[in-house]
Amino acid sequence: MFQNFDDLADPSCGAPHAALLRSELKRLKLDGFLVPRADAHQGEYVPPSDCRLQWLTGFSGSAGLAAVLGDEAAIFVDGRYTIQVREQVDMAVFPAQHLINEPVTAWLSKRLQKGQRLGVDAMLHTVNEVRKLKKVCEAAGAELVLLDQNPVDAVWEGRPAAPLGAVALHPLERAGRETADKIAEIQGILKDNKTDAGVLTQPDSIAWLFNIRGSDVDHTPLPLSFALVSADDKPTLFIDGRKLSNSVRDSLSELTGIMEPSAFKAELAALGDAGKTVLIDPALAGEGIATAITRAGGKILEASDPILLPKAVKNEVEIQGARDAHLRDAVAYVKFLHWFDETAPNGTLDEIGAAQKLEQFRVETGVLKDISFDTISGAGPNGAICHYRVSRSSNLKIPVGLPYLIDSGAQYEDGTTDITRTLAVGEMTAEMKRHFTLVLKGHIAISTARFPEGTSGAQLDTLARIDLWKAGLDFDHGTGHGVGSYLGVHEGPQRIAKTGSTPLKPGMILSNEPGYYPAGKYGIRLENLELVREAENIEGGERPMLGFETLTLAPFDLRLVDGDLLSRAERSWLNLYHKRVRDSVGPLLDNKTLAWLESATRPI
Repeated sequence: MFQNFDDLADPSCGAPHAALLRSELKRLKLDGFLVPRADAHQGEYVPPSDCRLQWLTGFSGSAGLAAVLGDEAAIFVDGRYTIQVREQVDMAVFPAQHLINEPVTAWLSKRLQKGQRLGVDAMLHTVNEVRKLKKVCEAAGAELVLLDQNPVDAVWEGRPAAPLGAVALHPLERAGRETADKIAEIQGILKDNKTDAGVLTQPDSIAWLFNIRGSDVDHTPLPLSFALVSADDKPTLFIDGRKLSNSVRDSLSELTGIMEPSAFKAELAALGDAGKTVLIDPALAGEGIATAITRAGGKILEASDPILLPKAVKNEVEIQGARDAHLRDAVAYVKFLHWFDETAPNGTLDEIGAAQKLEQFRVETGVLKDISFDTISGAGPNGAICHYRVSRSSNLKIPVGLPYLIDSGAQYEDGTTDITRTLAVGEMTAEMKRHFTLVLKGHIAISTARFPEGTSGAQLDTLARIDLWKAGLDFDHGTGHGVGSYLGVHEGPQRIAKTGSTPLKPGMILSNEPGYYPAGKYGIRLENLELVREAENIEGGERPMLGFETLTLAPFDLRLVDGDLLSRAERSWLNLYHKRVRDSVGPLLDNKTLAWLESATRPI
């Protein structure tokens, strides 16, 4: 199994670990310290050796931060984790705060005193974040202390070793572009920006540039590393040499220098000594990187990571790979849905059993590399926890009479998948059907959207919510995130959300996943992956339009659809989508599963 169900959270760790940290802060003459859920790469995917927030508080979510002062502390999470954090963290030690409604800067501004010293690990906070923290400290007459060593590490007994996952070459028949071609493109961007070099801190950017994949974190083929791209010379990859076989090292050495990560700061300082101008992304690069350059006399140009957009816009090889991966995944998924439909109504199936069975069907494809994230298998009230992770202690039997939510994905060498379905188990109430159908209407609105070039995800986000809003309902997460090509299941900069400012471009892949979560009852989320493509001409239209090609191929549960709430156009979309699922997936199924699929996708 690629997923384990061990209990990760331990609320009882909060008090003793906070005491250990405070003792170390006292030794360092610090009055407070911030512990983000981050590593030096500022990515979403963090190895166990860098899960300091979890060690300190017990919280295992993918985003958050703890503030520890001498006599007070708090943990800050966003709306995805408001339920989870209260289950995993001792609220008496780390009261929960909403990361958006009361960010840590606002919390600190009410508590910092003149003369106090607030410490941060300079590599774990971005340039932008440190800039905000400095303002708060200055306003309070306090000092922000940038640390090279993390005090958590000094008191973390049994801290796991840093990962040493093997690096593999990502072949041209999967990548679609030669490494040399990609390097030349990025060098051109650097020259256009009149910079001498660019710093890459995101492992997925580095994996894309050098056509490599790694195994340093769960479920995402990332090689934890840094890179410097020179505008006029070979780039340099900073990676632990133990991750590289001789053949991989030889192949990479033709195009890039290779150095140990311990040499990274010295190379940054050398750029500074030479008076070079270096591009860094202030939203992604740790403050320690900028400081190493400027302290040595270098100049910084703040701009977006130059890899983000080229990586997000998939080439035709990657696009075809995504289609192939989704069709393969659909066969496994439909087999799971058929099995679930026969098994769940007896009332003995639990959340772990369902997740294991789905993974088994994907393994049977023969080419599964990993799942793309821990499967969210939420029965009844657990489904209302947006990013619920089932463990042996939280595992519930899937009840008859409530919807069941399963959000999962797969990693294949030709593509990354992510799909959510909400399934009926037994008879559904009119309220459940109404909620499901309102979410479905939002999903269809995104799928059928037509929009001119330059349109951002923020402009589309309302389409997914408007029918929920009319009913006085909403969901507290974005409508869609970008997805990589055998890389991160969450990829920027593209997203469909209130904060999605990046214009959508043909070749981008995004999720389409509106939801609704009545707390303590059940959860509903419906997710397909969508490829941005040029749309057909609209009769009488004056501008070329973009639209979406749906990649995911799996039925929606018609037993939860209230057809009276769908317009004629929405009903037509659902019927045509289900016909496409039948036509694409049906020929690849055995007769019994095909008969089930034909019934599950019958026209309404």
